[in-house]
Amino acid sequence: MSSSPPRRTALDALHRSLGATMTDFAGWDMPLRYGSEREEHLAVRTKAGLFDLSHMGEITVTGPEADRFLDHALVGSISSVGVGRARYTMICREDGGILDDLIVYRLAEREYMVVANASNAQVVLDALVERCSGFDARVRDDRDAYALIAVQGPESPGILGSLTDADLDGLKYYAGLPGTVAGVPALIARTGYTGEDGFELFVAPEHAEKLWQALTEAGAPAGLVPCGLSCRDTLRLEAGMPLYGHELSTSLTPFDAGLGRVVKFEKEGDFVGRAALREAAGRAAQNPPRVLVGLVAQGRRVPRAGYAVVAGGEVVGEVTSGAPSPTLGKPIAMAYVDAAHSAPGTTGVAVDIRGSHEPYEVVALPFYKRRK
Repeated sequence: MSSSPPRRTALDALHRSLGATMTDFAGWDMPLRYGSEREEHLAVRTKAGLFDLSHMGEITVTGPEADRFLDHALVGSISSVGVGRARYTMICREDGGILDDLIVYRLAEREYMVVANASNAQVVLDALVERCSGFDARVRDDRDAYALIAVQGPESPGILGSLTDADLDGLKYYAGLPGTVAGVPALIARTGYTGEDGFELFVAPEHAEKLWQALTEAGAPAGLVPCGLSCRDTLRLEAGMPLYGHELSTSLTPFDAGLGRVVKFEKEGDFVGRAALREAAGRAAQNPPRVLVGLVAQGRRVPRAGYAVVAGGEVVGEVTSGAPSPTLGKPIAMAYVDAAHSAPGTTGVAVDIRGSHEPYEVVALPFYKRRK
């Protein structure tokens, strides 16, 4: 474990002035909550929430062979991403284990931005630098070049629209465009990790406070509130979105995680992990691995990561994430369970919570889908 003090984002003093409860997350001092995490969660579901995501890791890839290099380094077909669009993908080890899940933005013909999870940013950077050998491409660590602010929720298009003349109506999901927001140059991306419509704004750190304050003022009439990591976790859990270190890890391949669709065997050339992933795909087809499912409590006790899922007195799975769901009003969990117990509506499934087998219903993911 590193003994170095946690890093602070450009908005650190502002979070403290708002009374945020701070926590160490992946080596960063981040706001956990500002007040009630339930109220923050419900604000995002019904109005809008404002997040500081400056702990995420931005890595820029440029050069004549940037597209070929990323096709080799990652499991997705990055060369087929259009300029101004983004793609969810993964970086895997040679043995197929997931190093991280990523969003890759194609900013220009020969320029990409890879966004890694905070906990894996250095691992991803090191892997990309190593895999770049032999390609006419450059990998640049841009983690200090950006602050990242997200505005999420049904009111977010109106709030952001009042501060920019960028074409938000024409901005599709998983796309990004350069623009100016409240006088601040930004990359405006329509992505998110909450299950709601929303935007992520990549800006220079020195502009972060001005942008946060402008969004706060513009959003006040619509009910926008600052939101911490705690409600971000319950929002993504309701939306069935995986979290690295919980639903994803180096011990799982994308096929084990039910995300084999991100692996593109049909793309040209070899890529890191291809042979192992081809074997994993074959194994999954012959003998289905455990399936990631949703679990909804029939009682009030909350499951946590690592708790056993049981049926008929036998362990049939393991909880990966669990929390009270403000939207459903019940505890929920994601868990990997044996295929025989994975069908929605399966009965007789329980979670072992400190020796007590609490009954749960198996449901399809996600728990929550927004109205379009």
